[in-house]
Amino acid sequence: MEWKLDKHRPICPQISEQLCARIAAGEFAPGQRLLSVRDVAVAAGVNPNTVQRAFEQLEQQGVLRSERGAGWFVGDNATAAEDLRQTMAQEKVACLFTELEGLGLSPAEIKELVKEWEV
Repeated sequence: MEWKLDKHRPICPQISEQLCARIAAGEFAPGQRLLSVRDVAVAAGVNPNTVQRAFEQLEQQGVLRSERGAGWFVGDNATAAEDLRQTMAQEKVACLFTELEGLGLSPAEIKELVKEWEV
């Protein structure tokens, strides 16, 4: 699993976002065992406590579940990861629009910029 982390943003939410996106995309199936916290930390080049926090947050949101002595697993709720991914995407879009408005762009100008990115 390759991690693309931005050193200018907190790491824990990035771990959560990327893992959630991979689960929502079907890279991990419901019930599938994940790598250990330590293995993910080594692969991502971060502190294991950061990965542990990310896993625990995803567990609270129903995306992951832990089994004492067995490790971390993708939760059985297949839509939890997709729902969380959609929520995160909406938050990012809202933040982007706020930043663009802060640059003095009008809603019409922002709309034109978005149209340029349409595929």
